[in-house]
Amino acid sequence: MAEMKKRWMSLYVENQVGVLSKISGLFSAKMYNLESLTVGTTEDESVSRMTIGVAADDVTYEQIKKQLNRMVEVIKVIDLENVPAHMKEIMFAKINNINAEKMTELFQIAQVFGVRVVDMGTKTATIECVQTESKNNEMIKLLKAKFSTIEIVRGGNVAIESVSVTDRY
Repeated sequence: MAEMKKRWMSLYVENQVGVLSKISGLFSAKMYNLESLTVGTTEDESVSRMTIGVAADDVTYEQIKKQLNRMVEVIKVIDLENVPAHMKEIMFAKINNINAEKMTELFQIAQVFGVRVVDMGTKTATIECVQTESKNNEMIKLLKAKFSTIEIVRGGNVAIESVSVTDRY
């Protein structure tokens, strides 16, 4: 069986109604699983950039890129597999039902991980994490171990090719 691994690509697409639906429709029609999808407009408001994460073997990944390149609305496909890139994921974690001692512990964790506490009540705090997906996974693991009630919202990765050849996500 071919090795399935997480792979990343960026697409420049026309910023039009229905483009996201067509691209996600391609993935569902071919039974490809989108693990992460983030979309936003670029400096040119008529163009959006998508960052897509997919678990696929080599053959399937090549098929996905070819099929995306054939779509009229797709301007450019960028394979992020072998290029230096900066990649981050935004995540919010809300920690509920915490006392003063646990609140202090949360602030210490936030400081160590380099994340921000962005909202706080008497028994609840929310932290904002803009880190790599793996660092956010570690954060979730630690929060689950330390606190009884947490809520997690993840926004998916965004990526851009690096200017320097030494940088890699």
